[in-house]
Amino acid sequence: MNFADIFADLDREDLRLTMYGSTNADVERALQQPAGDIKALMALLSPAAEPYLEIMAQQAMELTRRRFGHNISLFIPMYLSNLCANECDYCGFTMSNKIKRKILNADEIQQEIDIIKGWGFDSILLVSGEHESKVGVEYFADVLPQIKQHFSHLAIEVQPLATDEYQRLAHLGLDAVMLYQETYHPVTYAKHHTRGKKQNFQYRLNSPDRLGRAGIDKIGLGVLLGLDDWRLDALLLGHHLAYLEHHYWRSKYSLSLPRLRPCTGGIEPNSPISDKGLVQVICAFRLFNEQLEISLSTRESERFRDNLLPMGITHMSAGSSTQPGGYASPDSQLDQFEISDERSVVEVTEAIKIAVILRYLKTGKLVGSLAPFKINLVYKLVVFR
Repeated sequence: MNFADIFADLDREDLRLTMYGSTNADVERALQQPAGDIKALMALLSPAAEPYLEIMAQQAMELTRRRFGHNISLFIPMYLSNLCANECDYCGFTMSNKIKRKILNADEIQQEIDIIKGWGFDSILLVSGEHESKVGVEYFADVLPQIKQHFSHLAIEVQPLATDEYQRLAHLGLDAVMLYQETYHPVTYAKHHTRGKKQNFQYRLNSPDRLGRAGIDKIGLGVLLGLDDWRLDALLLGHHLAYLEHHYWRSKYSLSLPRLRPCTGGIEPNSPISDKGLVQVICAFRLFNEQLEISLSTRESERFRDNLLPMGITHMSAGSSTQPGGYASPDSQLDQFEISDERSVVEVTEAIKIAVILRYLKTGKLVGSLAPFKINLVYKLVVFR
C-alpha cells in the first residue's frame, strides 16, 4: 500500500464542505484533545478557528516549550545546481527561463563549505533543480562524502528517487530528505507542472513511502501555500503525515510551510494566505502533533519570523542564498526565488536569543546552554527596545 491508495478514497469536496462548515463548538472540542485527531486538525484549520487563534497560539507555545525546550536549530541551504528538466511556473529554475545554468564542482562546493562552516553551521540542506541525467543520484553520491565530513546533519531537497537510491545515499551519510507535494489538488498540480517527470502527480505522492521503506531517519513534508486552497492543502498534508507516521514509525517527521514567493517568470498566488493564516496553520499542526519539527525559511520577513519563534517553530534557516555558489560568488540571475529575511547569521542568532530571554522574563525559566547568555541578553533587550 502507498499513500496514493488512501488518497484515492478521500473525497476532496466532502472534506472541503465539512471543514468550511465547522462551528465554534467543533473548534472548542478540538482544542480539548487535538493530538493525533484528524477531525480536530480539520476544525483548527477552518475559518471557524480564527477567533480562537490566541488560545491556539498559547497552547502551541506551551507544547513547543515542553517538547523542545527553548531550542531553535539553525540550518542553511547549499544550492548545488539550478539545472532543471521540469516546467513549473512558480519556480525560478523552470527549464524555459532564460537564466544562466550551473552545476557546482568539487572545488566550488568546498568554497561554499568553507564559508558556511566559518559561520558556525553544523546542519546543511543540499538543494538542486530536478535534472536526473546531469544532477542525479551519481552526482549526489559523488558529492555527499565530501560534504558530510564537515556537517553532523545532512539533508537533501532534490528530485524524487527510487528506494534503493535513497538507501545508497543513506549509507553515504544522508540523514534527511525534504520532498514537498506542492499541492494535493491533482488538477491544480497539472496546471502548474507542464513538462518533465514532475508532471507525474502519483509518483511524487508516493515518494515519501519510498523514503520510509529506505529507512531515512527524517522525512520532510510540505505544500507550497498559495497554489490552491491553503486550508484544504494543509488538511490533506495532515492526512499524509498521519499515514506515514503510522506505517513508518521509525522515521522522524518535519514540516515546511512556504508561501508562494516572487521569482523570475513566476505567478501570483491563486489562494493567498495572510500572516494570520500562516500562524493558524503552524499552531494547528503543533496542536495536532507535539513531536513534529516545523521549519521556517527566509521566504518570510525578519519581523514575522521573530514573532513566530515561540509558536511552534523548531528549525530556521539563516543567511540563506537560493543560487548555486551563492555564498562564494553571489549572482542574482541564478536565484530560485526572492528572499525576504536578508539578515546575516549573527543577526538571526541574536534575534533568537532575544526571543528566548523574552520567554524567560515571562515564564521565569531559562534552560541549559542558554543560561550563560542571561546577562548579555538582558542588556541587548534593553538596547533594542
